[in-house]
Amino acid sequence: MKKLLKWLLRGLGLLVLIGGVYFFFVLPQAVDRKANVVVDHAPYAISTQAQALHDSLRVADLHADTLLWKRDPAKRQTRGQTDLPRFRDGGIALQVFATVTFVPKGMNEGSNTADKDAMTALTIAQAWPMRTWGSIYERAAYQAQRLQKLEARSGGNFVIARTKTDLQTALAARETNADILVGILATEGAHPLEGKIENLDRLYDEGFRLIGLQHFFDNELGGSLHGVSKSGLNAFGREVVTAIAKKGMIIDVAHSSVKTVEDVLAMTDAPILISHTGIVSLCDHPKRNIPDRLLAQIAERGGLIGVGYWEMAVCDTSPDGVAKMLIHGASTFGVDHIALGSDFDGAVTTVFDVSELAAITDALLRQGMSEDDIRKVMGENQIAFFLRNLPDA
Repeated sequence: MKKLLKWLLRGLGLLVLIGGVYFFFVLPQAVDRKANVVVDHAPYAISTQAQALHDSLRVADLHADTLLWKRDPAKRQTRGQTDLPRFRDGGIALQVFATVTFVPKGMNEGSNTADKDAMTALTIAQAWPMRTWGSIYERAAYQAQRLQKLEARSGGNFVIARTKTDLQTALAARETNADILVGILATEGAHPLEGKIENLDRLYDEGFRLIGLQHFFDNELGGSLHGVSKSGLNAFGREVVTAIAKKGMIIDVAHSSVKTVEDVLAMTDAPILISHTGIVSLCDHPKRNIPDRLLAQIAERGGLIGVGYWEMAVCDTSPDGVAKMLIHGASTFGVDHIALGSDFDGAVTTVFDVSELAAITDALLRQGMSEDDIRKVMGENQIAFFLRNLPDA
């Protein structure tokens, strides 16, 4: 009996060990591979003219969720859509890094509640610190600290821009060192505030300069495009928007409800962008793309419209399809207000990764966009926006 019990305990211990290895080492990679798919494809044919033009660009992207996943961004990876080597291959000079902090169970484009968080298991499986398991704020702070560590060990080749001067200095240095990449920190929704206005100061101190108001659910500020209520800003949301503007931070209305976007536009003249979206007049997905009339108001205010690369944003996810959306945006809202907003590594399926952005440049050229306008939508609009709107100090 004792021998049997001993063998049973050993067997149980082995099962626990195997389960632990799967949960902490196999499962995170499996989830990452399933979520962030790059469809197999033949290499894109890039014309000599397009490649020469692309090599001269300062490419900038308004939204990637690189920090969510258990990968070292400094090393080239075999999964996902981004890492620093591939950013550089794609000509990226400036990248906005978003921080995902809460994912509603059964997440969908139409109607989500925030009563169950599907992300807790991922934070545990990826061995994030215990402080992140039950705190949305700490999840944002931890991802910011990951980016800070990346900066500290980059030898000066990766810089987090917290001020206009940071960005100006890094871009000037990049003229003689093409390896320099600039990052800007953003929240994917303002729920890391956890309903406390004082947490905005804490996020600012961690380096956040771009605040998304909502993600896939209604939060303490008001309604999401994908939430239940479809409501606008509540009293706390109005307080937060006012505080963001006062601190010199930037508002992102990606994922916000139509009513929330209307409220923001009505109450503040602070810098506003929509970091990753499509244009409903070309790709009719109202559960993901807000009405053109609101995009027009964002553009009229000097804001940016970031065009994504996934099906619900652009309908046609090929480089030609993305180029068509960029050109449509430029003709509809003005070329100075159109930007790249990939949503890479945001649980989207794409037909190219960040290293292959020359395919978009090639498609824009073939579809008749001028080289000057290509420079704008591929990066110069984004750079100019942040040089205008990041804090002075």
